[in-house]
Amino acid sequence: MNQDNDLVLEVRDVRTTFLTPRGPVRAVDGVSMSLRAGETLGIVGESGSGKSVLGRTVMGLVSNSPTTTVTGECLIDGRDVHTLKPNQRRQLWGPEVAMVFQDPMTSLNPVKRVGRHITEALRLHLGVGKKEAHDRAVELLRQVSIPEPVRRMTQYPHELSGGMRQRVVIAMALACDPKLLIADEPTTALDVTVQKQILDLLASLATERNMATILISHDLGAVEGRTDRVAVMYAGRTVETSRTSRVFNNPVHPYADALLASIPRIADDPHTVLRAIDGSPPNMLNPPDGCRFAPRCRFAVDRCREESPELRDLADGTDDTHLGACHFPLLPARQEVG
Repeated sequence: MNQDNDLVLEVRDVRTTFLTPRGPVRAVDGVSMSLRAGETLGIVGESGSGKSVLGRTVMGLVSNSPTTTVTGECLIDGRDVHTLKPNQRRQLWGPEVAMVFQDPMTSLNPVKRVGRHITEALRLHLGVGKKEAHDRAVELLRQVSIPEPVRRMTQYPHELSGGMRQRVVIAMALACDPKLLIADEPTTALDVTVQKQILDLLASLATERNMATILISHDLGAVEGRTDRVAVMYAGRTVETSRTSRVFNNPVHPYADALLASIPRIADDPHTVLRAIDGSPPNMLNPPDGCRFAPRCRFAVDRCREESPELRDLADGTDDTHLGACHFPLLPARQEVG
């Protein structure tokens, strides 16, 4: 991890609530985190845990409206995204923060050539001329390992493979040299080989540019070895966060432990049955009292079902923090209950 201590992102007690006909859904419920230049944070959890909504809230794509309420602070380079006017927020997108979405075809205009996707952002935010924007776009395509970048500039998105389209989206996101990049499931629907290429590319570009990065994924293998820290989310809340190696080697929350146990291992015998997590994620229209994981947790007792645990440091006096939200964390001396 780069040792630059410049704070790029600070999220303070963010809550994102969608007002639906059936009642309010708090998709993000009291999340706090910070990120420094050159640092990569992985956000993991099952589908519906609030990962993508958190990313879009940080970006400012989800904000206060007649159907959405956002509270708390999302400070990017010291400015709260949600106190900015819409035109100020748009000026922030590109030079300060950019996002790579999971489906490149939803990010690309099918009737617009690849080159125009990139040059428009360059001319709008950096004010460069047409020739300079073209040359810079070609160089960006080269940096994301797209072959024949000059020819690709004239092609349409449908003429490229899925992996190439995602590389174009990454080039678009990097065009204005953002301080923070949010990658939301950037390898969805790509084959395994291309997935690795895209993830390795993002990691190398973040290092080269000293860029703070958030990698959102339900794939734990995608964040292991590519992130400095990881936050595990469940039902809109952070249940565990620490250095990636600490979480993967010594998880303290039963949910994080269960997620890790469900990963297929190369060393496993053929046809080994994978461990599954019993039950289903809660209905966020009416989440359970107490710990939201309690209905699925083999360690749960009455206290877990009645009292919501606070996120606290469980690092046993070491220098690194290891936060967990559990009444009975999985510490070495723990005695199993239930």
